[in-house]
Amino acid sequence: MRYGIFGGAFDPIHIGHLLLAESCLCRAYLDRVVFVPTGISPHRSGKGIYQASGEDRFNMVELAVTGCEEFLVSRCEIDRQEPSYTIETLRYFKKTFTLVEPELFLLMGADTFNDLPNWCNVHEICRLAMPLVAYRPDAPLPYFDALNSFLPQEYLEKIQNNIIAMPQIEISSTDIRNRIFDGKSIRFQVPKNVEAYIKSHQLYNKKINSDNKSPVS
Repeated sequence: MRYGIFGGAFDPIHIGHLLLAESCLCRAYLDRVVFVPTGISPHRSGKGIYQASGEDRFNMVELAVTGCEEFLVSRCEIDRQEPSYTIETLRYFKKTFTLVEPELFLLMGADTFNDLPNWCNVHEICRLAMPLVAYRPDAPLPYFDALNSFLPQEYLEKIQNNIIAMPQIEISSTDIRNRIFDGKSIRFQVPKNVEAYIKSHQLYNKKINSDNKSPVS
């Protein structure tokens, strides 16, 4: 089976995340997309930098994908007590899905892909999962030259041939958090049940200085 692994803060999850997952599901003929809310990120100063807790972010993703059998949610990173590196997550899924002979794809935005040369164990990451790169039509194409020293040209061409063009939508978790803090509507930017969860748990009523840089972060 073909699994797309989609990691992110999802703080909160929004329509852009779901569109990315759906675009990759359809264009790459995936069987499932697994959403993986980030636990302790090695690129952040600690779990507290996220405005919502890991449990709240996991619950919101579960609500967002309710009724979509192709979309799954994993607790593997938020339950991990140490920083979550992508390589460890991919190793986890290779072991977890061993009975179905999984073919893994790593879903990411173009900006995240451009940072890939700085990640831990790039060679093994790409051995375990094919990067599936989504970009917005108004944004520059992913930059491949930086990976020439890490990956064979043939492999890079496979990644290039599988680039996913995203629907053009201007939305981000950062903006949603700011709108909530300012008392503005987020209707139609997040699923209705996620909006209800945010209101009932009084999330994002205080600002924390953290940015998600992905176009669908």
